[in-house]
Amino acid sequence: MAKKKSPPKKGKGVFFSFDAPDDRFLKEAAIGQTRNKSTPFKAQDKSLKKAQPQSKWEKAAERKIKSSELVMVMLGKKTHKAKGVKKEVELARKHDVPVVQVKPKDSSVKRVKGAGRLHNWTHDNMKKMLKKNRTPKKKK
Repeated sequence: MAKKKSPPKKGKGVFFSFDAPDDRFLKEAAIGQTRNKSTPFKAQDKSLKKAQPQSKWEKAAERKIKSSELVMVMLGKKTHKAKGVKKEVELARKHDVPVVQVKPKDSSVKRVKGAGRLHNWTHDNMKKMLKKNRTPKKKK
């Protein structure tokens, strides 16, 4: 009898928060990095895929953030001013979802207030943030 193959691991559920008008490419690059076959970590993108009216957007973002294991704020030049990013960080804090900030190496960007520790975007840092044996968030 042939042994059943287990389904491929999807990786950590990550909500990528970014300044949509200016920095979508940062999120896409992060997703691309997690899909590289030689990369030992994975992330399941839980971000919102399309623009929505404010009332629907907030509810959809909250639902996605609550089901995520991590919110990763991708920092660009204007991210610290982005109202949507600030709201996503607020929602993550409300639901005890860990938040980290990632900036491209050698860039000078401003932090998002309250969005957690700032990391340079390196392969090793991504590996640490997305490792599979991370302590699970507390259940209420």
